[in-house]
Order: sequence, then structure tokens, then C-alpha cells
Amino acid sequence: MPYFDAASAAPLHPVARQALLAALDEGWADPARLHREGRRARLLLDAAREAAAEAVGCRPDELTFTSSGTRAVHSGISGALAGRRRVGRHLVVSAVEHSSVLHSAATHESGGGSVTEVPVDVTGAVRAQAYASVLREDTALACLQSANHEVGTEQPVAEVAEACRAAGVPLLVDAAQSLGWGPVPAGWSLLTASAHKWGGPAGVGLLAVRKGVRFAVQGPADERESGRAAGFEDIPAIVAAAASLRAVRAEAAAESVRLRALVDRIRARVPALVPDVEVVGDPVRRLPHLVTFSCLYVDGETLLHELDRSGFSVSSGSSCTSSTLTPSHVLRAMGVLSEGNVRVSLPAGTSEEDVDHFLEALPPAVAGVREKLGAPAATVPSPAPAASLVVDALGRRCPIPVIELAKVIGEVPVGGTVTVLSDDEAARLDIPAWCAMREQEYVGEEPADRGSAYVVRRLS
Repeated sequence: MPYFDAASAAPLHPVARQALLAALDEGWADPARLHREGRRARLLLDAAREAAAEAVGCRPDELTFTSSGTRAVHSGISGALAGRRRVGRHLVVSAVEHSSVLHSAATHESGGGSVTEVPVDVTGAVRAQAYASVLREDTALACLQSANHEVGTEQPVAEVAEACRAAGVPLLVDAAQSLGWGPVPAGWSLLTASAHKWGGPAGVGLLAVRKGVRFAVQGPADERESGRAAGFEDIPAIVAAAASLRAVRAEAAAESVRLRALVDRIRARVPALVPDVEVVGDPVRRLPHLVTFSCLYVDGETLLHELDRSGFSVSSGSSCTSSTLTPSHVLRAMGVLSEGNVRVSLPAGTSEEDVDHFLEALPPAVAGVREKLGAPAATVPSPAPAASLVVDALGRRCPIPVIELAKVIGEVPVGGTVTVLSDDEAARLDIPAWCAMREQEYVGEEPADRGSAYVVRRLS
């Protein structure tokens, strides 16, 4: 069964498995003890730290192993903010950061700090000039991911780092998605990553803090990991994480070229095979293994189940696949279609045959879901005397509001309007995106007794 969700968790690399098994026999003792077993464990831990630091591009004594990438982010942000509290309490993040960054930002704001979210363009990238413009004298920390976890777009880290350096603001880079593919551009002050993203075991994160960066550990003090990560180190997992990072880096140059070609095939073929599809993210400045597309008139959760039944494991940022029934904050920030969203992230070793089989399975899966939901096969204009129509989609979730809009748009004359009543948050994103795809005019959103009224004018 082809596994196409490496951006969530990559399969355990063979080198990680070998290192893990070996370290289980040699690295079980307390590395803080002076006896033989403790010294052996310390040697393994020190060697892993040196290997990981070399891959990250920092000194070994600047790198801390944490219990996860999320813990690394939380510790990095809270420590940097506390260390620079005298400078100010202003935090800058991009609008498409991982939830761990945004949760930390929300906690900071609830504690009296201020947060500025830098918007992104339709590809999901920040503009370095826009990022630089929000840095202030009281900015304590700036955060920017190296590449987006949902659409694969790479961020202008080098340019933003230079702007932060000029402003005297430390930059924390979340490199969880990119570190296995290569080093992060120079200029960062703090860096975080997660081993299970590159084929290491789960439960190992990295936090690197450059010498000279003011940093105050939050929470109870602990003697482990320079006080930055409390608790007994999982040495076998750490050894496996460092070994697999070195291994995937050695393979990255060749594998990225191969996977980029496969992703290019998906990007080109999906719109040709499936009507009404929007491929999102930057087509050039992106991770080599990841592609995301959205399908009109499709329930994301149902489509994922259909693909799973066909033997393909993929992911989604659709509102329909979450308990909150709200669009992914990444897709919302980009202003792109959220319904029927599919993220394909290929693990190392994915074959051309697997991708070809996926491209064969996708069209009937999408068609089947659309048929179940009663989506229109095509929009067929038919003149009618009514200059305007109202579609009541209250209480109905995506993609039903857009499907109902598509069914009736041809029933008003050119210049006429359709008003869609919806209390689904996704409609705020999907209806404008539908208008852009169908070349109709999105007039705007108006208040309603329940939910909102979305007004669309027919242009053709």
C-alpha cells in the first residue's frame, strides 16, 4: 500500500532501525553517571549530538535534544522571549507557521505580549520586505518556517534573517519539514526540528540556540541537556535520529531530483485528469516531495477514505477532515480553495509505478465522491427571468454550499446575483475561490441572521 504522507511522519529509515537496535544494548544506562555503563551511554549521546550539530550547522554545545519537535518549538519560543523580556514583548510570526508556533504565540499574547502575523501571498510565501516592515524596537523574537508543512512552499529564510540581523532581532526557524533535505540558510539564531519527519524515530526533537542569543529556560530547572530539556534522555532514539539524519542527507541530492520529477508529474497530470482542480503552493520554490491540490465539489474526508480504500495513504488540510469544521489556517491565509484538499508527500524510495497507479485511482475516486454529493457535472447556463436567487445552505457543511451555488448560477441572467446563506466557516474561503476558478464575480460577504450571506454575480 503506497504511503504518501511523509510530511506527517516518514517511514523509519533502515539506518535508524539499525542504530536504534544497537543502542538499545549499549545506551540504556544513565549518561550522567561515572560508571562504565554510564560512560558508554555518554559517549553515544555525545557522538549523536556531534553528528546532529554537523547536519544542523551549529556547535554541539548549542544543540539540545527534546522530547519532540513541538516541545522544541515551545521551549525555543518561551526561552527566547523570556531572555529578551527587557527588549520588549513583541513576537512576529508568519500566518502559515505550524500550529506549535501559533499556539506558543497565542499563549504569549494571552500573557500580555503582542503578536504580529505576517501575511503570505497566494503561493504561501511571505515577502521578505513585508516581514522586515513589522520588526520593531520592542520585537523580542521573530519566527519563520523554512518550508510549509501543508503546501511545501519554501520561505525566504536568508532574506528574512538578514532583515532580522539588521534590526537586532533573533530569528527562530522551524526546519521540521526541510532539515532532511539540506541545511537551512545561514543567519538564524534558533532552530527546531523533529526526527520523525526525516525517517528517525518519533519522540526526538532538536533545539539549537546560537551562542550569544539571550535565552532563559522556563519551568523547573533540570540538570539534563544544559537545563533546556528536562528528563532522562532517550539515548537509543537520539542515536537513531542522528544516524538517520546523516543518512538521509547523504541521499538527499539524488533523491530530491527523482522525487521532484514525480511531483512535477502529479502537478501536471492531476488538472488534466480531474476537472475543477486547483494545485496550490509555489511550483518552483518548494520541497521536492510534496504537492497539494484542491478539488471542487468534494468532501475532503470522504475523498481521503476513498483513496485509502484504493490503497493510497494521503493527508488533507480541508475543513471537512477536522473536528472544528474550519479551513486549515494555511489555506485560509493563502486565500485558496479548501474543499477537497489533498496533500501528497512522497517518502524516499517512492516508485514511478506507485505514482502512476495513484494518478489512475484519483479520477474515479473524485468522480465517485462528487456523484454521492450531487455535484453538477458541468455548469450549463440557462436564461431565467429571476435577476437574483437565494440559496439556503445553513447547517450544511462543505462542499455543499458551493455545490448548491454551482447548480443555480446558470438560472440567473448575466449580471444577476446568487446569494448563498451559510454558517460554515469554509464558505468564506471556498466561495471566492470558486468564483475565481469559474470566472464569476465575488461581490462580497454580508451579515445575516444566521451565518453570513455570500453574494456572487454571474459574468458569463
